[in-house]
Amino acid sequence: MTTPQSTPPFLSLHTAVILLIAFVFGTVMGILTALTGVPVAGAIAAGLTSAAANIPVLRTLIR
Repeated sequence: MTTPQSTPPFLSLHTAVILLIAFVFGTVMGILTALTGVPVAGAIAAGLTSAAANIPVLRTLIR
């Protein structure tokens, strides 16, 4: 009888937590930017930039 091989997860828990936190930070930054009266496209750009900038920092902080 053979045992089924378990497939590795698509993302590790570490990567999923970092991406989730970066997503939350980017969303908050985008919302706060939109509340200042900046056009929506500018708020989206600020949120995406914030999320992308947070990923390397979070990777070093969360081990």
